[in-house]
Amino acid sequence: MTEPVSFYDEIGGHATFQRLVEVFYREVALDPVLKPMYPEEDLGPAADRLRMFLEQYWGGPTTYGEQRGHPRLRMRHMPFHVDPDARDRWLRCMRAAVDDARLPPIQEATLWDYLERAAHAMVNTFEPSGIGPDAGGRPTL
Repeated sequence: MTEPVSFYDEIGGHATFQRLVEVFYREVALDPVLKPMYPEEDLGPAADRLRMFLEQYWGGPTTYGEQRGHPRLRMRHMPFHVDPDARDRWLRCMRAAVDDARLPPIQEATLWDYLERAAHAMVNTFEPSGIGPDAGGRPTL
C-alpha cells in the first residue's frame, strides 16, 4: 500500500507555501492597519512562523510544533485588536497570495475555505479601533 499524499504535497510542498507567505507578507507590509501589528520591522520572522504553521497544518514538516508547541491561534492573537476590518484586510492580503499561487480549483477552494474560517475565528472584538491596531501587543503566530 502507498501512503496517502498530503495536501502539502499535492500543492507543491515547501516551495508553494514559501511563495504563498512571501506574497502575503509583501501585501501586509503595505497595509497601514496590519503592518503595525508585527513586532519586527523585518517581517521575516513572522513569515517563517506562518509558513511553518501552514506547512504543518497541511501535512508537511512538523517544525512549527517542535519549535513553538501547540499553535493556540486564538490565544496568541487575543492581545491584538482583531476586529472585522483587520480580518478583512488580512483576507485581502491572503487572497492576493492565494491568487498568485494559481492552484487547481479544488485545492484553491480547500485552502481558501480554511483561511476564511481561521480569519473569522480570530476576530476578538467588534469595537472599531479608531486609528489602527492596539499598541499593546504584537501577533506571534
